Amino acid sequence: MARTKPSIGPHSRRSSATKGLRGKVVIDVSMSLDGFISGPDDSPKQPLGIGGDRLFDWFSDGDTPSRWYPSFKMSAVSAELFDEFADRVGAVVAGRRTYEVSDAWGGDGPQPGIPLFVVTHQVPERMPKGDPPYTFVTDGVEHAIERARAAARGKEVSLMGSKIVQQCLAAGLLDEITIHLVPVLLGRGVPLFGNLDPKKYDLSVVRVIDAPGVTHITYRVVQS
Repeated sequence: MARTKPSIGPHSRRSSATKGLRGKVVIDVSMSLDGFISGPDDSPKQPLGIGGDRLFDWFSDGDTPSRWYPSFKMSAVSAELFDEFADRVGAVVAGRRTYEVSDAWGGDGPQPGIPLFVVTHQVPERMPKGDPPYTFVTDGVEHAIERARAAARGKEVSLMGSKIVQQCLAAGLLDEITIHLVPVLLGRGVPLFGNLDPKKYDLSVVRVIDAPGVTHITYRVVQS
């Protein structure tokens, strides 16, 4: 395991993680070596797309259960990291497409008991009775992040969906990126960073942890 934490001068560049007492905005996602977070042709009937289930083999390749999802049995290293991240999350912001493809998570949300904010142009006519209830935000990702931060009460806001991640990165709202890099090539699918504007994005490595079937890499987003 390698850990590096480069220092950043306070008058030149700073991490967007240092924003008063507001919780960080983060992404934590499994990704193939060629940059996809699901396979092609994803749908409510096949939410991970063709071959996308391979990105989550590390959820079941060990004998250590997650405290959040006991059916997930990972290596001890991966289980500790998984639960560490889940413990820090206070709210989730997802895109409408992710909401649809996941079939609204059956009303349970992507993480039990955690408020969910869905960025959309139009509130759906039908919605599940989540607990806590789902919140649909129609006035942009910035307002969704603001509301999620208020609900998170100092804990982290976790993002779901490639477009939401790209919008937050472009707007300077994303603080930290954790990639669970899986040694597979999907060839096609949903790219995490496929539609970014051609500008410079700087990242600094926080930690790299090698585990069976996956390498966990965390980057801090550096804002100019």
